[in-house]
Amino acid sequence: MIARTWHGVVPREKSEEYYNYLKKTGIADYAKIKGNLGIQILKKDYHSETHFLVISFWISIQAIKEFTGENYNVARYYKKDKHYLSTFEPVHHYEVLMQT
Repeated sequence: MIARTWHGVVPREKSEEYYNYLKKTGIADYAKIKGNLGIQILKKDYHSETHFLVISFWISIQAIKEFTGENYNVARYYKKDKHYLSTFEPVHHYEVLMQT
């Protein structure tokens, strides 16, 4: 199993709006891929910003490529992301060694 992580930062006042947008775009698209095994969204408010950490679980790198295309090491951003996000960060992939 592969865990794919992505971190995004938005202004705190846009946090709820962005969360709803995130669910309608990337999260909905993740769920359409047969090799997606689940998704976790973590949120942390810090001063005037809100940090989102998305962890998605995949059966294989090939399954991730069905979502991203061949260049799976690049985050997939959506049209309105520039309206919300302070930075555009990379994704990271980890081999899952244990899950309880």
